[in-house]
Amino acid sequence: MSKFSTKIHQYTIILEPCEEGGFTVSVPALPGCITEGDSFQEAIDRAKDAIQGYVMSLLKHNEPIPDEWAPLITTAVNIKLPDRLRVRELAKL
Repeated sequence: MSKFSTKIHQYTIILEPCEEGGFTVSVPALPGCITEGDSFQEAIDRAKDAIQGYVMSLLKHNEPIPDEWAPLITTAVNIKLPDRLRVRELAKL
């Protein structure tokens, strides 16, 4: 039996598909905590490793460990943009 207690921390990760394949992963609650993986599962596994390394560094430097106080809410929004030709014309003004 371990003499150290453990606590489970939960973090939201954002997986963004890359044009060249694979995923880039960011952790909004941990600024700068970013990784990538060639597959969905590899990206998740690497995110777990990155989070653990980030938190261990915080502990080493006696920094507080951030907790998410609430799950993130995400949604898509639509916006109207001028076409590229019009943008070029506007840029010349």
